[in-house]
Amino acid sequence: MALVGIILIQGAEELLADRAISDAVTANKGATITHLSADTLELGQITDALAPSLFGDARVIVIKDIQDLASDLSDEISTYLEDPDEGVLLLLWHKGGVKGKALVEKIKKVKPTLIAAEAIKKESDKADFVRSEFARLGRKITGEAIVALVDALGSDMRELSGACSQLASDVAAGSTISEDDVAKFQQGRIETTGFDVADAVLDGKTDLALVTLRQALETGVDPVMIISALASSVRALAKVSGASRGLKSFELAGTLGLSPWQIDKARRQLSGWTPATLAGAVVALSQADADIKGAASDPIYALERSVIAISRSKSHSN
Repeated sequence: MALVGIILIQGAEELLADRAISDAVTANKGATITHLSADTLELGQITDALAPSLFGDARVIVIKDIQDLASDLSDEISTYLEDPDEGVLLLLWHKGGVKGKALVEKIKKVKPTLIAAEAIKKESDKADFVRSEFARLGRKITGEAIVALVDALGSDMRELSGACSQLASDVAAGSTISEDDVAKFQQGRIETTGFDVADAVLDGKTDLALVTLRQALETGVDPVMIISALASSVRALAKVSGASRGLKSFELAGTLGLSPWQIDKARRQLSGWTPATLAGAVVALSQADADIKGAASDPIYALERSVIAISRSKSHSN
């Protein structure tokens, strides 16, 4: 990726966008790197960053979330596009949607290098992603192993990518990565995922939930990630609870913004939950989130208390 011109990243998949940014930075070692984000920018900062260097230094300017730029900040980019600096690589990330569309059209008129970073939602696209990750790592993987990986980790593309790298490292070179290899990998990391805690909680298995929670904490899982997994699982239950039982999971996937396997899982877990207990779980999670981020003197105790309260609300509703 040469140090010249403009790169426009389009799409909301952070893993792909961050990888593109990292590739540009790596390809331009020795250049001065400046990272800017729409939520912290003030008027004039973009112009200052893009102003010609007195010493002619090579520079990479990264501006994230340009869809959220105020109009006067967008104008600063538009002005630069009229007379770009040959020593600057300007990398712009637009997450999609109609916001900032006018600026995107102006950028496209100068014929930037376009990089797609669309959110990966379809199971088939996730499988293609896994396949490409192993190809990039120079490893072969069976179709069954790909399905197993996507089923286990498909809700988080960073985690999925990390798992690909770890498996490529752990499994003997030259051999094809199999479904058994994925299963062994999962067994070795079961205590490190907040979703295992969430599954026990939503199944109403209080004792198991506490044991799994302590295992996760002991192996270094951030309490914030555990709350995040719980919140994600509760949201899935709430979405699925209002959907027609007569529709198949793949028919609901696009409408609910969930994968078919997530819908099937939520349907299994819904037994024993009511609108009232789901609402109570949301309130408990909100309080736990605040406690963990500083509102409580003992955040771990607050997390345990919320796990107990939510799992027992499932048990008592049966």
